[in-house]
Order: sequence, then C-alpha cells, then structure tokens
Amino acid sequence: MEKLEILEIELDALVRASKDNIVITDGEGIVLRASPNSSAIYGTDSSSLIGKTVIELEAENVLSPSVTIMVLKERKEVQVMQHTSTGRSVMATGIPVYDEAGEIIRVISFSHDLTELQHLKEDYEELRTTMERYQSEILEIREKDHGLENMVIKSKSIQRTWQLVQRVAKSDASVVFLGESGVGKNVFARALHKGSQREKETFIEVNCGAIPESLFESEMFGYEAGSFTGANKKGKPGLIELADKGTLFLDEIGELPLPVQAKLLKVLQEKEVTRVGGIKSKSIDFRLIASTNQDLSEMVKQGKFRQDLFYRLNVISITIPPLRERKEDITMLSHYYLQKFNEKYGMSKFFHATTIEGLVAHDWPGNVRELQNMIERLVITAETNTIYPDSLPFYIQQERLQNTDSLLIEELEERSTTLREALEEVEIRWLKRAARQYRTTYEMAEYLGLNQSNVVRKLKKYGINAKTHSNA
Repeated sequence: MEKLEILEIELDALVRASKDNIVITDGEGIVLRASPNSSAIYGTDSSSLIGKTVIELEAENVLSPSVTIMVLKERKEVQVMQHTSTGRSVMATGIPVYDEAGEIIRVISFSHDLTELQHLKEDYEELRTTMERYQSEILEIREKDHGLENMVIKSKSIQRTWQLVQRVAKSDASVVFLGESGVGKNVFARALHKGSQREKETFIEVNCGAIPESLFESEMFGYEAGSFTGANKKGKPGLIELADKGTLFLDEIGELPLPVQAKLLKVLQEKEVTRVGGIKSKSIDFRLIASTNQDLSEMVKQGKFRQDLFYRLNVISITIPPLRERKEDITMLSHYYLQKFNEKYGMSKFFHATTIEGLVAHDWPGNVRELQNMIERLVITAETNTIYPDSLPFYIQQERLQNTDSLLIEELEERSTTLREALEEVEIRWLKRAARQYRTTYEMAEYLGLNQSNVVRKLKKYGINAKTHSNA
C-alpha cells in the first residue's frame, strides 16, 4: 500500500474518530473533508458540505460566522463562537496550513460543542438568582407582617427611617419627608398613611410641581358654579375637600406658590376650607404629609417659602437617605424590580453576578427611580435571558472598571509587590474581567486593545478559561 494512501486512511480515521467536528478546506475555502457529526451540529451532513465553499455555507447560515473565512483573511489561527441553525453554541478554531512558499494550502477547523456547558452555566446563574429572589421574598413576607408592602429594606439607615415612620404613624402630627428626588418619599408617605388610624380613609397625593400656578388654587380649594369662565356648572370640590377624614400628601411642597401657601396655612389653622368664588366655609379634617427635595429653611430666608407655614409643617421631619448611602439595598431592590418587570413583560431574565457588581458600584444620582427605570430597560433590551454587564449603559461599565482599578492599585501598594509582579496581576485581572464580560476571544481582543492571538496566548499562560467565562 502506498505511503500516501496510508496517510489518507489515517487522516480519514482521525476525522471520523474525533469528538470535535473537523472541517478541512483548501486554500480557496472549498470543503475537502468534514466529520460525520456535522449534521448534529450544523444541520447538514458531511456529504452536503464537501465541494462547497465556506462563502456559500456562510451565506446559507450553515457556518455562521465562518472561522475559515477569517483564517484566510487574517492568515493566522482564529477562534470564534458560533450559534448554529440547530440551536447549538459552538467554539470553532481555525488553523492555517502553509506550503514552502508561505501560501495557505489548507485550513483545518475544529468545532467544539459547548451547548450543554452553556446551559449548565445558565442554569447555575438562574439557580443563584432564584435563591436570592427567595431571600428577598422571605424578607418581603416578614415585612408585610409589619405593614410594609412594595418596599425593600435591608440597610440600617432605612431600617431606622422605617422604625421612625412606624412610631409617628399613629399620631396625627404633620410630617415632612426630606430627601433627593427618586428616593421614595411618596412610598413612605403611603406607608405612613397605612399605619395611621386614617388608613381606611382616602389618601390624596398632590404633585405640587405638576399643577400650573394658574390652576393651583382651584385644584386645591375647589370652586363654586360659575366662579370663572369654563368652570364646571355644578362646581367642583378641591383636593383638600377630597382628603377629608383621610390624608393629604403634598409632594414637592417647595413648589407651592406663595399665594396658595397663605391659604393652606389658614386651612391648617382654622380646619375650614372655602372654595374659589364661594362665601361659605366647610369644616375639614385631614392629616397633612409633605415632602421636598429642597432646603425649606433656606427658602424661608430667601422669601420663597412662608416662615409660619414652615413651622406649622415641620412638626416631624424624616430624612430618606439616598441610594448611594445604602448600597446594601441595591441588590435586593434590583431583584425586586427584576421580578416585577419579568412578570409585566412575560420574561424570565436573570442577572449575571458581575452585572450586580456594576449596579452596586454606581452612585445612582436618580436614586430608586433611576434604578427602577434601569431594570425595566435591561429586561426589555437584554438579548439573552442572562443579563450580562455589557447590557449596562456605558457609563456604568466604565465606573465599575475604574472602581476595580483603584482598589487594585491600593491592594498592590499595600502588598509591596515588585513592578513585574504588579503588572502581571493587573494583566490577569483585565483578562479575567474580559473573560467574564465577553463571549469570544475576538470580542475580548477588541476590548483589551490586543490582537486575538495574543489574547489566546495570555489566557493559556495564566490558565484562564475564556470558554466558560471563568470567575476564578
């Protein structure tokens, strides 16, 4: 038997025996050999592949993207993740074979099916997220026993705030909630009403910044029939009247016009309200809760807020701390809103661990409202059920990297390592970060500013497994 014939038999045996799918093309990208398991991975048997060009096969979405095309174009070893028409996740590696003149005469590609591994990874992430959700639900059930609904409280600062709300709820004293926009002042105001003796009566919420000044008086105090052009023929009760026996919540009370402030003060003092255009007053009984993100005492000095109303309101003031000062709440809030929006949109998304790290690292200038909007956006826009860090807005990704780098520098300085050791550790941290966030070595290379072959070499050097996005 000829030596060449023996080599052919051996090569054919290797292709058939390999657990990886092997495709061999010539220097023009025409398929010469293909493993028998091509059908299971690519949905096309090996006989249908042989004789076709990889350009044709990529156009037919059989090999997409084609690692062979990349090898022929870049003239070097290439590794890429493929998602096949059969629903498989495949890591394909293409290797060029050169002749003596340096021309590519063959491209050998090995495709390793990672589908089961990917499913295991996603199952693990989902299980971890489910456990965290159960923890959140247990805490939520425990808190509902104390009348706390639709709120997530874990940090000590918010626990102290909630305890203060519970203590003052049973009284009828006026309360002002202080805090930045989006911290949840309206949620605490509702909780205060629910814990009071007026809980079965109406809770009227008024956004003082949303009502035009020209309409404010008629909206707040109501009006009699025919009191102005366009008025309802029967007249209309104001928001204060509607709050009778219940609670009136004036959100962002710093936006209240000065003329309305004077009238509100009179209502609070006399417990009576007179409609616009009316002459008869009506007895009224309500509890007043207010909130503001402004410094009312400073507004008093500037003449923008009545001093007498300020003292009337400021019987009890409760400050809601911003989200950046209660980082412990971010994880549970994130899972709370994730579950809420999953149910709303019929999704089953869950966070990758490093995504939560990014959320916790952010300062959240818009507080809980910003976080809520962010989670809704992630649930809608994330391409996979796993919400990876690259789904986060660019500015949050950058913040996370900067925080990590600052901590690393401090850590290395404390350990007094040599420059070479420090550089290696920084390189390892960057590689691991890229391996967690990106799915292919090409994406990692683009992120790191290196060529793909260098990334592959460095991953091997440090024993970092990019295929499974190792967190090690």
